[in-house]
Amino acid sequence: MHSQDSDKQQEDREMRNVTAGLFSSIDGVVEAPGTFQFDSFDDELGQMLGEVIGSTTSVILGRVSYEEWAGYWPTANDGGFELFINPVEKFVATRTLPEPLAWQNSTVIKGDLESFVRELKAGEGGEIAVMGSLSVTRQLIQAGLIDRISFIVHPVLAGKGRHLFEPTDTPTRMELIETTRTSKGNVVNTYAPRA
Repeated sequence: MHSQDSDKQQEDREMRNVTAGLFSSIDGVVEAPGTFQFDSFDDELGQMLGEVIGSTTSVILGRVSYEEWAGYWPTANDGGFELFINPVEKFVATRTLPEPLAWQNSTVIKGDLESFVRELKAGEGGEIAVMGSLSVTRQLIQAGLIDRISFIVHPVLAGKGRHLFEPTDTPTRMELIETTRTSKGNVVNTYAPRA
């Protein structure tokens, strides 16, 4: 017979990972990265993002990101990201958007975001990626529900724009699990919650 502890360990091993990745400037700006990353995006970053896409089967978006992306990606034709983001399962954290959502495979998250993510983690599938949603990412980090977060730091000072964290956030200890430097001077730091 298995003990409750071994059952819990088995359950933990089978949980889906929740990941997040944010483009950032040296001074910590993560809002509107297209305004500062254009001359530093390189092939290595493209390859890394391809690997993330390859293991992701569910995406979580906030309302703002959903509205921006739903207005662009369904008709985009750059031979890349749209081939992933349009058909993938998408869950949207919103209190204002009505269902059904127009963008294919998009569903409004019912009820509490944290409870929904816990249930999603316990289900079947590949990785769950939080994409382009600062408030959702912050909330899930504070709740201990992000398993890995990557900051893709471009060699630029943005000067203005939103940061991910707020002065009122609870301190959260993280462990650096991987770091990579690319040919154009980007640094990708990946962290996990400290055990």
